[in-house]
Amino acid sequence: MKTGMRVRITIKDLYRVLRIVRICIRHGLDEFVHALQPLRPYAFLFRFLPRKSGLELSRGERLTRALKELGPVFIKFGQVLSTRPDLIPPDISKHLAELQDRVEPFPAEQAVSIIESALGTPIAMHFKNFEQESAAAASVAQIHYATLHDDTDVVVKLIRPDIKKTIDRDLALMWIVAKIAEVYWPQAKRFKPMELVADYQQTIYDELDLMREAASTSQFSINFKDSTELYVPKIFWDLTSHEVMVMERIYGIPIRDVEMLIEAGINLQEIAERGVEIFFTQALDHGFFHADMHPGNIFVLEDGRYCAVDFGIMGTLSVQDKRYLAENLLAFFNRDYRRVAEAHIMAGWVPPDTNVEHFESAIRTICEPIFAKPISEISFGAFFLDLLRVARRFDMPLQPQLVLLQKTIFNIEGLGRQLYPDLNLWTTAKPFLEKWTTEQFGPKSLLKAVRRELPYLVNHAPEIPGLFHQLLYKLKNEQMTITTRDREIRNLNRSVQQVYRVIIMIAFSMFILAFLSLLPAIFTTSVSTRWGGLALFLGIVVI
Repeated sequence: MKTGMRVRITIKDLYRVLRIVRICIRHGLDEFVHALQPLRPYAFLFRFLPRKSGLELSRGERLTRALKELGPVFIKFGQVLSTRPDLIPPDISKHLAELQDRVEPFPAEQAVSIIESALGTPIAMHFKNFEQESAAAASVAQIHYATLHDDTDVVVKLIRPDIKKTIDRDLALMWIVAKIAEVYWPQAKRFKPMELVADYQQTIYDELDLMREAASTSQFSINFKDSTELYVPKIFWDLTSHEVMVMERIYGIPIRDVEMLIEAGINLQEIAERGVEIFFTQALDHGFFHADMHPGNIFVLEDGRYCAVDFGIMGTLSVQDKRYLAENLLAFFNRDYRRVAEAHIMAGWVPPDTNVEHFESAIRTICEPIFAKPISEISFGAFFLDLLRVARRFDMPLQPQLVLLQKTIFNIEGLGRQLYPDLNLWTTAKPFLEKWTTEQFGPKSLLKAVRRELPYLVNHAPEIPGLFHQLLYKLKNEQMTITTRDREIRNLNRSVQQVYRVIIMIAFSMFILAFLSLLPAIFTTSVSTRWGGLALFLGIVVI
């Protein structure tokens, strides 16, 4: 359901909404219920509803208890809310982050049935041994350990039966509650209830497709192929479907078990710093990062390498995102707040008409107190979160990739300082950021970009004369007169874009000619002659 859709409330839906209200009242969440204007006339009835103990707890703790009573889908919603500290108050998000998505496992007979249905053959044909007792059970999926006929130990992940129906039902209810909150609870608008539910819907539906998770795992493995820092378990594609995923079982030390790491002779400072480097490698080099890097998903192998599991939630960064992320971090530590503001605008993270001076001032206000701390205590995560909150005040639209990135930075910081409390993230990250920036915008990067774009230019070169003469024709016939009418403004924009493309192509043709003349060794003689001649032809046509 989209955020702009009209929500219809049936009698059954109303009953379920009232059930939520009753549970909220039981856990002392009257403030949320009383805030809804339609319920205020009936507020006196709430006092007759039974209350549970624990009303002296904070609202975050009480909300956590209410979500647990509402069931596993709402628990997972609470977990998603905890990743949005840019919208949710800190006292609530802190407790929501502690929610554990654990439910009773479904019977082994059902697990076997799901596997056989997905693979189309008896389970004994694929597994030498299949452990009947589940290793872990959550709201969406369940884990079993097994052994293949070649004695390879594997993990079998299964989607819970009929979970899609449950999720659809609860999502429909969440949309209703979010719509009611936005219409009848003015204070709730700043929390953007509809946006939160949309965010959750995308997350939960992604987790229902194990082929998607398997593909993410495989891509991550390719990105870190032959890495001496990170190992990614193998996916067995012939045993994987949308409902079943079979992955290599790994044996490592949980990252949270510091004592066991010490006993194994692992250098805690070294792996803490390596974790930071691995994160920036994912985000900046690959633009594809593990967005659920909590301690339960990270292990350390005997050889000291990290091993990551559970690739259900992944984040992606575009080339532009990566560039401006690096610029933001470097500008922040150089205290160049205007550059931070400009980078946000250039990246399209805030509207182009944003007042740069006001935005710069707001950024300075949140950043200067950070520098009063020792540099080893400066938090990337806190900086990034404050920056997101300020940007939201300047009408920054939802940027899911940045929200996931902020959550991941917090996790990495927490892990790193749990292993090595004196971890200096800036000392660790700065050389990587500077090296990455140099590589991206230095001569080698330009050369690489030219070689990548050259075939595209060759294919589209015949368009240049036509575009150029079309532009001249429009100018000659006075078809580019600027008026205030929207239609003509749009026509002008399209014409400007055409001019821009022509200029870019001209520049590229000239550059290619010079490039191929000076560096013929890069290409074979025959290719150089053909492409060099074409570049010369393009230059003559334009001149």
